[in-house]
Amino acid sequence: MLGSPIGHSLSPVLHRAAYRELGLDWEYEAIDCDVPALAGTLGRLAGTHAGLSLTMPLKEAVLPLLAEVTSEARDIGAVNTVVFADGALDRRLGYNTDVIGVLAALEELGIDPAGEPVGLLGAGGAARAVLAALARRGVGEVVVVVRTPARAAGLLDLARRLGVAAQVRPCSPRALVGVRLAISAVPATAAGTTEGLGSPSWPVDLPLFDLSYAPWPTPLAAIALAAGAPVVGGLPMLVAQAAEQVRLMTGRRPPTDVMRSAGEAALSAG
Repeated sequence: MLGSPIGHSLSPVLHRAAYRELGLDWEYEAIDCDVPALAGTLGRLAGTHAGLSLTMPLKEAVLPLLAEVTSEARDIGAVNTVVFADGALDRRLGYNTDVIGVLAALEELGIDPAGEPVGLLGAGGAARAVLAALARRGVGEVVVVVRTPARAAGLLDLARRLGVAAQVRPCSPRALVGVRLAISAVPATAAGTTEGLGSPSWPVDLPLFDLSYAPWPTPLAAIALAAGAPVVGGLPMLVAQAAEQVRLMTGRRPPTDVMRSAGEAALSAG
């Protein structure tokens, strides 16, 4: 796994659990890598690795370094998985498994957003993957909630290309009025972005999917949980996207229950 910073990632725990259960003598290591070092690192690892996971700030920077990218990853503008086809240096294939992760989390929440208005908090790279997943599910409309509306321009452009109706609302207590599902793609450290959304109280019938998984609960998730609303965190998404990465790299489907148990144990241990 490549990224910077990388020490906080739960991905090594998930992948190693999958390899053990599949009976594979594989390794999965976290390598601190910034954008300037990316090209050289890809070249160095191509002959010895089946593939790589990528996290920030590399998901966008890797695109011009790949031989092929799935159309969905190209639309999103981010790749989180690179597979070295046949171990060849020039056969770098790019995928985005975050979309599958989002769909898995929605399934766990028990929500089918088809035809419904959805509130999407944030407009960064994670929000683009969420939007692509919502497009797959045929949402009726996406309400993008951001503190600075101008920052949502790229997300609105993606919505147009995906055929999803979208509008922008500034962050306020009424920003989520009328939506049937809220999804937070805001980092847990950026609590100020969601300030006021739970005022005066979170609707008990408004489910929340918060992509963050640690620390948990996030301030927004705590508000929704206190109101008794259905809430799911980012762990189901992380497990599902990691499982798809394992499948792409090994050709075998890993046991997601084992991966999730390993993730939960790691989080509990701190």
